[in-house]
Amino acid sequence: MTLFVDVRNMVRWVVETGPERVIAGIAEYVEDDFRRWESFDKIPRVGSHTPFGVIELMPTSDGETYAFKYVNGHPSNPARGYQTVSAFGALADVHNGYPVFLAEMTLLTALRTAATSAVVARLLARPDSRRLALIGAGSQSEFQALGMRALLGIREVAVWDTDPDAMAKLARNLTPLGFDVTVAASAQEAVRGADVVTTCTADKARAVVLRPEWVEPGVHLNAIGGDCPGKTELDPSILLRDDVTVFVEFPPQTRIEGEIQAMPADFPVTELWEVFTGRAPGRTSAAQVTLFDSVGFAIEDHSALRYVRDQVRGTPWVDDVDLVAEPEDPKDLFGMLGALTPIGS
Repeated sequence: MTLFVDVRNMVRWVVETGPERVIAGIAEYVEDDFRRWESFDKIPRVGSHTPFGVIELMPTSDGETYAFKYVNGHPSNPARGYQTVSAFGALADVHNGYPVFLAEMTLLTALRTAATSAVVARLLARPDSRRLALIGAGSQSEFQALGMRALLGIREVAVWDTDPDAMAKLARNLTPLGFDVTVAASAQEAVRGADVVTTCTADKARAVVLRPEWVEPGVHLNAIGGDCPGKTELDPSILLRDDVTVFVEFPPQTRIEGEIQAMPADFPVTELWEVFTGRAPGRTSAAQVTLFDSVGFAIEDHSALRYVRDQVRGTPWVDDVDLVAEPEDPKDLFGMLGALTPIGS
């Protein structure tokens, strides 16, 4: 049998555990996998792009467990009553190829994206960071705030979005959870005095939601909205500032999808796994601007799926699903069909 967590059980488990605790747990698995980065197979995700959006497959393996995620990104979906992102994923045993775990990943992707943002911010942001600015108040925004509080202790959140209803939604969701939320009058106002700035917009365009003159010394930038070709959020001149260091997950993917897609092929970046393992420096001064050009990578989904599998095994939040046909004789798959009725009888 394959363990299966559907939407209902994922929601029940997250509510029972607490989303902030789940994000923190996934973050520890993400950090563990970054530290053993070299043991993984790594390829850019396989995307099918259309004018409507993109559908992608994200595979990886550490030699013991294979993982993949199916995910879409359709920015116009909310106007039609659909989620921008939907996803599901699976783990398989490398030794026999059998799928051992299957889960919804629409909610889980939001949790793992927040976990990755937070664990990287813990690595790169100033340790005394206390204020988060969110540019974009869509479906990812609350998770980002919870992640930053779980790993950095940040409780002050300023938000800006072109949609006033989205900002009101964020304030309505976060204020009862103990956050001090400020709804800003502009993006520039939101980022003023922020220690961490997260840009999380959805438009499939070369947008500019953050300008270089707004970026203050010492800030950590967490750019998560640029995640496919032709989709960016930052003024490219930010990346060219002398005080900015750009950190990425997997350069062959980020150079296609991230903010650095606008840069030359030899634009210098630092791979995060090297910082986690001590092979490369992270933040080197209080005035340095650290930029995480986040596009989301399959190893992070591997981390999230492993964490959920380990946490739900033996609980009411997981079911068994009969996903693999196993005849008594492994060479007689046809025999499972039994005695067939002849055609015409």
